Amino acid sequence: MTSLRSCSVPHRTLLIALLLSSAALLFLSASTFAAEPAPGVQTGENAYCGKGDVAHFGDKDGPAELPQTCYYTGLDGTPSPGKQIHVGEKDDLAGAVSSAKCGDILLLPPGAVYEVRELAPKKCDDQHYITIRSDVPDSKLPPEGTRISPAWAGVASLPGRPPFAQPTGGPAKLMATIMVKPNNGVVVGDHIRFIAIEWTTPANDHTSRMVYTDHVDHVIFDRNYMHAGEGSEVGHGVGMILGSHKIAVINSYLSGLNCIARKGSCTDATAIGGAHSDEPFGTFKIYNNFLEASGEDILFGGGGSENNPTDVEIRHNHLFRPMIWKEGDPGYTPSPKGEPYIVKNNLELKSGVRFLIEGNLLENSWGGFTQAGFSVLFTPSSQSSHCPKCRVNDITLRYNRIRNVAGVLTIATKHAPEKKGGGSPADGGRISVHDLIADDIHDKDYKGGGAFLKFMSALITFHDVQIDHVTSFGPGVLMVVSSKGDKMPNFSLTNSLFALGGSRQPIVSATPNSCASMAAKAGPQAILDECFTNYKFDHNLFSLERGGLPKGNITVGNPKDLEVRDLKNGIAKDPRLCHERDDVCRKRSPGAKAASDGRDVGADVDAVEAAIAGVE
Repeated sequence: MTSLRSCSVPHRTLLIALLLSSAALLFLSASTFAAEPAPGVQTGENAYCGKGDVAHFGDKDGPAELPQTCYYTGLDGTPSPGKQIHVGEKDDLAGAVSSAKCGDILLLPPGAVYEVRELAPKKCDDQHYITIRSDVPDSKLPPEGTRISPAWAGVASLPGRPPFAQPTGGPAKLMATIMVKPNNGVVVGDHIRFIAIEWTTPANDHTSRMVYTDHVDHVIFDRNYMHAGEGSEVGHGVGMILGSHKIAVINSYLSGLNCIARKGSCTDATAIGGAHSDEPFGTFKIYNNFLEASGEDILFGGGGSENNPTDVEIRHNHLFRPMIWKEGDPGYTPSPKGEPYIVKNNLELKSGVRFLIEGNLLENSWGGFTQAGFSVLFTPSSQSSHCPKCRVNDITLRYNRIRNVAGVLTIATKHAPEKKGGGSPADGGRISVHDLIADDIHDKDYKGGGAFLKFMSALITFHDVQIDHVTSFGPGVLMVVSSKGDKMPNFSLTNSLFALGGSRQPIVSATPNSCASMAAKAGPQAILDECFTNYKFDHNLFSLERGGLPKGNITVGNPKDLEVRDLKNGIAKDPRLCHERDDVCRKRSPGAKAASDGRDVGADVDAVEAAIAGVE
């Protein structure tokens, strides 16, 4: 072979071109096999938000409007160009913040503990954030955009939780700690960023909420570890209430938030959420966190308010609770008071407008504490007439996975009984659900029914709900329906795949004397006709023992006949459909390329897996 050095200039040029072309081909070949996000799936902290808080979520997803405002949280767009100030471990952190100038960086030594009740507002601007961070080199922290774990606080593992990332060299105390004074938590100021801070509460105590963002804006909790103190009952993690605006919890780990049954001081423990505000509040970002609370990992609404939280993105989070909290499970560990923790749901919206819920993994939800263990609830509530303006509108739930729960989705408006104050919410509707995978669903053993959907409408009529390209394998019915008012308009369930259990009809009544109970004897088609107007129910594939579904759907008698690549006992390790006979598949699935858009029925598995990659 002729060496490059001995080539004449033209030959040398040609050879260089050939080498560059070969390198490009190798690069393209490697890219072809890399895990690339599917079309339409966005990953990354600021995928929908440019510098200067320029939103590009798009206009609509089906009937739901997408968020119109956003919060850019990159370090390059939220600078602290001022002085670096070392805060001694015996210094007053609140006093140091008061003395600091906008743009300063406060450095806290790892292992130092600061008792704090309030960090005063500074009235800074978007180019002069105050940063409060542990005084360690960036190289010892997870890179920007990467989730931190308790290992950076010296904790190697937590019982019942998934394994988590570790610092180089193993667990180490690399964080400073803010000790929240009971009972009402820390109120933080504006234009402030917390990096690599541990937040906790005194041991064996009760704290209502750890952190509030009352009447402030531009607050970022970046790579923080928040948890209840040993033996403590802590109701809430981060409360986004009372005029909060542009608040972000990103790349963080929140765990151990809990309320105790019968002997406890609270009933609804949440990791993140907000309810009360007489002022407009919203533009919230909840991205790439591990979120664990006994009641709801995320809850918005649930209290008196004149406004609804608006423009919220909940993306790339792991919503979780440990199975050691479930009575009867191996390893069950009761609370220090000997009672179980009060468990409800993974995510609930009682109030909210323009939410994007994308690329999350939601798992472990069971009933027994006033709830039936559904994972996700969209349930506008007037809270006993304290929130007549509460509504749940323009909600997009896409590219998520749900597993190990007692039910998948509840969409409901309820009228509060007069003895509890009565009252109806303002509205519920314009909901888009697509590309959702749900499996490992339980019924009686989780004190639930194992249904995919509970759909209830009272006094105000839920409207414009679109469910498309969903895959769900459960032991219960498809839908539990109730409406005592007008027919619910513009409901659609299309292009979806369901394995249903038992010999019950796939659509049943939730309550007596409702539209569904009156039509139940005539079957599912009659219930749909009686309860809905202008509905669409077609191009779905079901395995079920009883028929009666509208024409335009495909039914098989056995889950095996769905021809899902790996579905065993209601758990789908690979929920893709078979396209031909091979080592795994007996034959082509009846749902292959059978959707109205020419795709497979069910969720786009590649898109869901791309959206949740790295979440767990």
